[in-house]
Amino acid sequence: GFYLALFLLLVGLIMRGIAFEYRSKDASPKWRNTFDWMIAIGSFLSALLLGAAFANLARGVPIDENMMFTGNLFTLLNPYGLLGGVTTVVIFLLHGANFLGLKLEGELRERVNGFAKKLWVTASVLYIILAVFTYIAGFWARGVINPGFVPVAAVAVLLATGYFLNNKMEGWAFIIVALNIVLTQVTFFSMIFPNVMISSTNPAYSLTIYNASSSQYTLTVMSIVALIFVPIVLAYQGWTYYMFRKRISADKKSLVY
Repeated sequence: GFYLALFLLLVGLIMRGIAFEYRSKDASPKWRNTFDWMIAIGSFLSALLLGAAFANLARGVPIDENMMFTGNLFTLLNPYGLLGGVTTVVIFLLHGANFLGLKLEGELRERVNGFAKKLWVTASVLYIILAVFTYIAGFWARGVINPGFVPVAAVAVLLATGYFLNNKMEGWAFIIVALNIVLTQVTFFSMIFPNVMISSTNPAYSLTIYNASSSQYTLTVMSIVALIFVPIVLAYQGWTYYMFRKRISADKKSLVY
């Protein structure tokens, strides 16, 4: 079940990568429309499955005494999992719309800003519903009445996004939604810690950071690799965004740096 879900997620990511690479190889409208659809489908599939996976991990999945997942793909695509998936899709769309608002000018910027406002309303409603169900399934079910500051802050910053969108402050809107995504992840990992995968069959069958971790040698090597290469990747991405920081319009001359 999880293998198939992860496989489909990777298919979506690969589809996006291929589409971005080949879309500009031909100016034909049919050619570009095909790859536009590939980008849309790949992005939707990846975001949906990622959100569904995290939602299921927060609530718990069927794991037996051998620490093996006993469900299938449709076990993960339950109403709560789909709610998590759809919410993730909409929030990612909002994040992308805010980025477009940073990059565009003129009529295109106005259209994107209007679309982002509608997405913000939808994202806020879905996120609050998901937060309530997650509180019931994740915190309250485990006897935790007070979820703490972080999940409340995650909801608050998402609601605050509307203020920045209404004032056409796309930069702040982009930062705030990014902060919401970070706070959501912090909430998720703090909620399930020290578990990695919670067993809905029996809590004793859950995978934890202790019984599911790699060897000391593997963890050491991967930590060193991450400490070296993650900053390089982040620096490269930051440099790329800085180099292409200029706003663009429908005028082809705006593409010249």
